[in-house]
Amino acid sequence: MPVPRCRLLQEIEYSRCDTPAIWWLGHSGFVLKYRNSIFYIDPYLSDSLGPSRPRRIERPFPPEDITHASLVLCTHAHTDHLDPGTVPAILAASRRAKLVIPKAIAEHTHSLGISYQRMVTTDSGLRVEYLDDRIYSAPSAHNQLDWTPLGGYPYLGYLVRFGNCTIYHAGDCVPYPGLADNLRPYSITVALLPISGRKPDSSPGNFEIAEAAQLAEDIGARWLVPMHYGMFPSNTVHVEAFVDHMLGQRPEQRFKVFECGEKWAVPLL
Repeated sequence: MPVPRCRLLQEIEYSRCDTPAIWWLGHSGFVLKYRNSIFYIDPYLSDSLGPSRPRRIERPFPPEDITHASLVLCTHAHTDHLDPGTVPAILAASRRAKLVIPKAIAEHTHSLGISYQRMVTTDSGLRVEYLDDRIYSAPSAHNQLDWTPLGGYPYLGYLVRFGNCTIYHAGDCVPYPGLADNLRPYSITVALLPISGRKPDSSPGNFEIAEAAQLAEDIGARWLVPMHYGMFPSNTVHVEAFVDHMLGQRPEQRFKVFECGEKWAVPLL
């Protein structure tokens, strides 16, 4: 069960995590902790999208109260992933934290008031190191890969390696040829995949539920975690449909559905 809001930040900071632990913050936002590393990935903790897209999941805590972040990882420049109402506040409160972003969006990130000195830029095939942990990157397509020679890939998925555990966060992504081949060598333990599907107006979308389940099978992920649902009125996919699909069509695939603020210690067997 989720911890009450007044205690959740303390739980994150003081939990002893000799094995990796994950908290869901709603939408695509997660906290990953292993030993002394606390990583925030795509945190959306504001109402920066305005009244036309009000948040439907209450934020678990305000970003300015996060003083313990080691790294903040943002997969791409869209506001619900690189949130101007969240990321600068976390960096101001967590004075030693760095922001990991695709190199293609460094200029945009700087326009939000974040100094280049606080950024660590990366791209597909590169590696970021923090203590004994490794963060690899793989291209995501939203709806295209959009690669350029100078910028590289503006949409990335991150593969966080904690000991013998690899947690993959896809950001926003749709299937594309070669995606599973890119991911399979990492022996993924947990795949965090967006399930909001495509939109009829051809605007950028994400995996359909069946596509997310298929990718988890194709890459041999031990656990599948759905994300990118329930936050905005436009997110019309219900997580109950995901559960029904998994139980009915993928009974051998293990999965985890979070409540906002819930801690989950990753099973390593």
